[in-house]
Amino acid sequence: MDFPAGQHKSHGLAYSPLKALISPRPIGWISSCSADGIANLAPYSFFNAVAELPPMVMFVASPDLREGRVGKTKDSLENILTTKEFGVNIVGTAQCEAMVESSKTVAADADEFALAGLKKKQAHRINAPLVADAPAHLECRYYSHIELPDNGDGHHSVMVIGRIEHIHIDDRYIKDGKVDVSAYQPVSRLGYRDYAVVRDVFEMQPKG
Repeated sequence: MDFPAGQHKSHGLAYSPLKALISPRPIGWISSCSADGIANLAPYSFFNAVAELPPMVMFVASPDLREGRVGKTKDSLENILTTKEFGVNIVGTAQCEAMVESSKTVAADADEFALAGLKKKQAHRINAPLVADAPAHLECRYYSHIELPDNGDGHHSVMVIGRIEHIHIDDRYIKDGKVDVSAYQPVSRLGYRDYAVVRDVFEMQPKG
């Protein structure tokens, strides 16, 4: 099967295959805070590291689809553009259900930490709260954002790029000077409503 990008339905695919084909994808569980002090927490599956030196990450916020706000800025993005900071909370299997709960579409004044039954952790370098029980956190300063092309409905997704200023890793997940991902088992996003857990870890080296 082959078809022009974006025309999957006319070729017998009810849902876009893009997210399933580009997988697994790490989940950026982004925490931020409004100018009024309202905490926000939301997972983004278009998320990844950008560079190691300086350490940078990015995530993409799609247009807001809430009634009365269609096409406007999502709360995470609005908060970050205002406060110039955000947190990335690493998602392990223990946080999986809470992460999905925090993805619910709620009013701007709702605190997703409370909605998902999560405790807050005070960050070192930013004011945005962090998920207390997450295996690790990245405290980020806003670097830049890029408005992506029109999505066909007159709206735009936005890529946010942040510089990591501080890293916290739970000591339980450090072994022999390295992060032991098998201990907290990171959760990744596949296509549709599917997720995966990293349980089978192996090392490979080039031959010769």
